[in-house]
Amino acid sequence: MPRTKVSTLNLRINPAVKSAIRQAAAREHRSIANMVEVLIRRHCDDTGIVISDPQTDPTNGEADG
Repeated sequence: MPRTKVSTLNLRINPAVKSAIRQAAAREHRSIANMVEVLIRRHCDDTGIVISDPQTDPTNGEADG
């Protein structure tokens, strides 16, 4: 199985927002990084922004399956 490539995202946020994301992640038994990714994906779905995912994109010839 090919390894999933990841990118690092460093950002500065208000401490209250960091606390809120930490609480949200804990409630869903997620890491903070995974919670942020879920929220970004949800926002993109809601606003019609397409995220190209090489693992599930059938046009790249390497889809899992």
